[in-house]
Amino acid sequence: MMTVITLADCQQFASDKMKKNNLFQTERLFCDIYCFEPGQEQKGHVHGHQDKVYIVLEGQGTFQVGSERRVLEAGQGTLAPAGEEHGVKNHTTQRLKVLVFVAPNPSSD
Repeated sequence: MMTVITLADCQQFASDKMKKNNLFQTERLFCDIYCFEPGQEQKGHVHGHQDKVYIVLEGQGTFQVGSERRVLEAGQGTLAPAGEEHGVKNHTTQRLKVLVFVAPNPSSD
């Protein structure tokens, strides 16, 4: 059976920390929308066996992959390969929405 989601229904924010909103999840992949209020961040961390793709849907954020940091805006994206430290910070006064794909699914380790 085909699962259909509406992105607008999956974009909740939390005042205390970045909110992960799951869209799809299988044994091999997960896909979320990360919603950041101004100033919120996902601190740098490493996945040993998972690649992560970030696609900015709305707003701007500072993205870290390895030792490099870049500001990305809506329509831009980046890849954090397995083993590279990565993170995101909403350095702006506007909300940030990021589509995130991780494969393989970390829960399958």
